[in-house]
Amino acid sequence: VQLQASGGGLVQPGGSLRLSCVASESVHSSIHMGWFRQAPGKEREFVASLRSGRDPRYAASVEDRATISRDNAKKSVYLQLNRLQPEDTAIYYCFAGGPDNRYWGRGTQVTVSS
Repeated sequence: VQLQASGGGLVQPGGSLRLSCVASESVHSSIHMGWFRQAPGKEREFVASLRSGRDPRYAASVEDRATISRDNAKKSVYLQLNRLQPEDTAIYYCFAGGPDNRYWGRGTQVTVSS
């Protein structure tokens, strides 16, 4: 499975972005799709995931500002991020699968700066 993320960019603090990720083939709804991010000099960290259209999971750092959604017909997962802060600056990677068998996209850069 190949994953292509998009939607990153430069945004001012307090702004919003919607990240999109499309898979090259269908990902069964029971399989997690979601997002990690990696800030400069830091390890990659979990952001959000979703499977079967329910049970969204969020990192504590974004749970009150993020909404993950999925459209299985479009083979896509989305991440809406609101009230962005400079500490949200990172490359955002979408993924599909579990810890033992995970596919990664190339990532999309999100920069939060005034």
